[in-house]
Amino acid sequence: MTKIHRVVFKEILKLSTSAFGLIAALAWNELIKEVVSQYIKPLAGKSSGIISLSIYALIVTILAVLVTINLSRLTKKS
Repeated sequence: MTKIHRVVFKEILKLSTSAFGLIAALAWNELIKEVVSQYIKPLAGKSSGIISLSIYALIVTILAVLVTINLSRLTKKS
């Protein structure tokens, strides 16, 4: 394999990985929204918009922090 082929292959691999990461993030996004919609909104009542969005944002933030911390640890070990 020539050097240009390796570079192209690595870039395609990066793009593919990023695309699958985005798809996974969107799937988690939908799941979290559905959980908040089905379980939090009924508990909070009809005017639960801000409460539901706050809980959703909190869950997403916690997941993002946990994933970032774990990925950082993996990177340092490599």
